[in-house]
Amino acid sequence: MKHIREFFKKDALAAHLGIELLDVSPGKAVARMQLRDHHLNGLGTLHGGAAFTLADFTFAAAANSHGTVAVALSATISFVKAVRTGVLTAEAVEISVSRKIGTYTVNVTDETGQIVAVFQGMVYRKGEPIHAGGSVRQKKI
Repeated sequence: MKHIREFFKKDALAAHLGIELLDVSPGKAVARMQLRDHHLNGLGTLHGGAAFTLADFTFAAAANSHGTVAVALSATISFVKAVRTGVLTAEAVEISVSRKIGTYTVNVTDETGQIVAVFQGMVYRKGEPIHAGGSVRQKKI
């Protein structure tokens, strides 16, 4: 799993938003984000895009945890609770996986464990290996 962690250190948006990958194992991932002013919308609550990015990053880590490239086919999010401060944790779990398709659910929770958002995503598994250097090796045609 070390090479998966190294691969995701190259995610510039996640780094900019302060998203930290805490754990990754086959089909699972956990990440967190300390809320800052730049994560808030005009109402002073968590911006939907920031919540989506945390969930999407965690989804990507779980989907790619098998060591081969998995790219999103679809993703949806439902916002359940507004938050203004604190640390959010996202936990992604693989629901089903086949040679080509994987489905995942990500729960985003606040510090008390209450659900803030629920994300569902589906990936296409390309089969190309992931390398720690942040790139993928392309198949030769």
